[in-house]
Amino acid sequence: MNLTLKDKLLEKLLETTSAPISGQQLADEFDVSRTAIWKNIKALEEEGYVIESIRKKGYQLVEQPDMITAARLQQYLTATTYGRNVVHHMACDSTQFIAHDLAQQGAEDGTVVITEKQLQGKGRLARPWASDNANGLWMSLIMRPDLAPQHAPQLTLVAAVSIVRAIEEVCNVRPVIKWPNDILINDLKVTGILTEMQADPDRVKSVILGIGMNINQNETDFPTELEDIATSLKIETGQSFDRAQIAATVLNYIENYTNLYLEKGFIAIKLLWESYSNTIGRHIRVTMINEVAEGEAIGITADGMLQLKQHDGTVRNIYSGDITIQS
Repeated sequence: MNLTLKDKLLEKLLETTSAPISGQQLADEFDVSRTAIWKNIKALEEEGYVIESIRKKGYQLVEQPDMITAARLQQYLTATTYGRNVVHHMACDSTQFIAHDLAQQGAEDGTVVITEKQLQGKGRLARPWASDNANGLWMSLIMRPDLAPQHAPQLTLVAAVSIVRAIEEVCNVRPVIKWPNDILINDLKVTGILTEMQADPDRVKSVILGIGMNINQNETDFPTELEDIATSLKIETGQSFDRAQIAATVLNYIENYTNLYLEKGFIAIKLLWESYSNTIGRHIRVTMINEVAEGEAIGITADGMLQLKQHDGTVRNIYSGDITIQS
């Protein structure tokens, strides 16, 4: 991971919360001056970290703000590539915009853009996503898979499986997946996934995987128009969560399942996705650009398309559309 001196200091302080660590020891370890250590300690304090300076003993971390920094991710990250290069912002218009620019500039596979507040968050079909508070996860992952462009949409389903597994592990609650890219708890949306691609005609150059997750919001944090369709992990479980732990766990699962998908094909992911689906076996209405179709969702294809059994018995493969569950 490409950590700044400030991140390295924070990582060290997080490792040694039970005892102070001397400024000289830190300076020696990082091969910098004591002044550089002091300046970066002050920078951490300006970000909300409470660091006690104990005479003749050194620095000790007393309290930390709820931020998803590179050093905090490192505490929980087991992925070897995803999340090892982190671009952190206190606020930005959109992590997707930044990730697209970084990808075009050659950012490495697994680079993550994370912001505490997102001012112009967008979901699928450019719909607004309420992400202007520091209670959620607003993240874009740059992926560079060896993949043909027609297979890139399958990564949305890989991500969906990864996210539900991460939520299960950290929060002890079982979400479901609404095709193709919504994660729900008790029929309310807790996470959205946006997959965008940069490609040559025969090969994916990069996939920008955007994830918006509601984590520690209260009911009053949502605008009126979202009160009946959105929820958060805190609302559903009654407890707050470490956002950095959730972010890192999501990245761990995405790396594991992406590797599985690239090595073994889509079938293993398909079976996992169907086991978490709230769409399979339901009567649904699919609204597409130029038409509306109805029928029973009976599964997904090997390419990740939704299989819709229509009233006349024919099975139609749906590539893209908005789902309304009828029964």
